[in-house]
Amino acid sequence: MQDIILIAPPAAGKGTQAKLLSSKYQIPHISTGDLLRSAANAQSELGDIIRKTMESGGLVTDDIVLKLLEERLTKDDCQNGCILDGFPRNIAQAESYLKLLEKLNRPLGDIIYLDANKEITKKRIIGRLSCPTCGAVYNDQIDDNKPKKFGTCDICNGPLSKRADDNEETFEKRYKTYMEETYPLLNYFANKGHLFTVGSGISKERTFNEIEKIINRGRI
Repeated sequence: MQDIILIAPPAAGKGTQAKLLSSKYQIPHISTGDLLRSAANAQSELGDIIRKTMESGGLVTDDIVLKLLEERLTKDDCQNGCILDGFPRNIAQAESYLKLLEKLNRPLGDIIYLDANKEITKKRIIGRLSCPTCGAVYNDQIDDNKPKKFGTCDICNGPLSKRADDNEETFEKRYKTYMEETYPLLNYFANKGHLFTVGSGISKERTFNEIEKIINRGRI
């Protein structure tokens, strides 16, 4: 196995695919958000810096993120590859990441772009409903994902709730940031011959099957 980087617009299913890949191939799913939260909880000077930055609403510097990522990539469970989620987010971070790979003598693996229509991803966010009791997730904008009874969980009959930031205004801001900062990564990695595109608008099963074809290409 090699490392896998997933690039996707908001709500294109990046987290879902990362979990499926991690389970199937027994390689860790590394989320930079999780790395930062874990470091912020540590009783250390670096942890204090990260925690204070996050609490103030600021952005943790790329140098700190790369330091945490380097520590994580050198752990034993990453020797057969990993799934990287949330990094790089822009070309500057990608260039720093390639320098880190060179330092670690680690090859650049597959960069997989999950292509999803903007209107579909918007529906996934603004229509998202969840059950705080059992964790089931529904969507009142997508017929196949609607609960059988409005506002009620099919599994435990608990009341469904919507996150305050699951609204159109927040989605548009996130999507704009993605287009300005992350979308240019597609050309960047395509020019290096490492970019693959997979449709992510039909079902998670079909998307996963297409990703597997990429990962297993050339194997007997």
